[in-house]
Amino acid sequence: MEFFDNHKKLFGTAAAFFIGLTILVAIVPAFQNQNNNKPLPDAVPLSPDAVKGKAIYVANGCVGCHTQQVRDIYMDKVWGSRPSIAADYADDHRLNVWQNTATLMGTERTGPDLTNIGERQPSKDWNLVHLFDPRILVKESVMPAYPYLFIYKDSAAKGDVVVNIPTEYMNGKTGKYVASKNAMYLLAYLQSLKQTKLPDGISAPAFLYKQKVATATGGSAKPDGAALYTANCQSCHQPNGEGLPGAFPPLKGDPVVTGDNLELYVDIITNGYTGLEKKGYGAMPSVAKTANLTAEEVTAIMNHERTSWGNNAKEVTVEQIKPLYEAAKLKTP
Repeated sequence: MEFFDNHKKLFGTAAAFFIGLTILVAIVPAFQNQNNNKPLPDAVPLSPDAVKGKAIYVANGCVGCHTQQVRDIYMDKVWGSRPSIAADYADDHRLNVWQNTATLMGTERTGPDLTNIGERQPSKDWNLVHLFDPRILVKESVMPAYPYLFIYKDSAAKGDVVVNIPTEYMNGKTGKYVASKNAMYLLAYLQSLKQTKLPDGISAPAFLYKQKVATATGGSAKPDGAALYTANCQSCHQPNGEGLPGAFPPLKGDPVVTGDNLELYVDIITNGYTGLEKKGYGAMPSVAKTANLTAEEVTAIMNHERTSWGNNAKEVTVEQIKPLYEAAKLKTP
């Protein structure tokens, strides 16, 4: 029993056991994980501005409402082209000596997942307006506003990034709001969030549990164009199809929407569009390609837009749209 009476031997043995167990259970597996789970070959490291933006994202508690993980269930396919894998998080590093790695995977999806937001919504104008006050773009949004990331000026100076705030949100002010450095850093981080393509020959995990809605006749129900528009288009073009002056163009009365050039119309929905930047509108993202929409879903969106808000164009069929959509998806961005 001398061992238990000798405090030096007792506590020395306990300390050695604890240190050895820590090395075996924590440190060695951590090194093995670093070697086994490397970043994907095409992964792009964060730029210096995006690194600063990530710190602002962390400081403002954005992880409390937004996840960055695409689960392998079918309902998550709108957030990315594939389910997330360990390699997607392999390039996360410690913020500094005192702060541990912030993977920001999140646990609650009060707001949409941001894994691929840099592809889904790359528009500088949209993101800055949304940060200033989300209700400008999405009336029902519960996201807090961040007006302190912006500076009010009577007139913008050369080099200022002016934010297109509608008159009703200016509280009687007649000047301009411009983005601060912190706002631009946060924008750089959000725009950097793009899901990396897997190397050739490696298959992505499948999305599981796809649900099929049957009609009374036993067939599959047609996609709901109004619901698809709400999920994929409404935040920019608005529920009334009138867009946002100075930021996003209207679809109400638009000649592309109501016209007969279906190839151009499908290409815009699939690959995005930059043709209106000279008129002050931001670039449109590749909605259909990024959201993995089917030809049937694209058709439903088109028919909703062609027959809403006073538009009275002839509806299109899946047979018309499918070959145009397949051809559009093959175009390089």
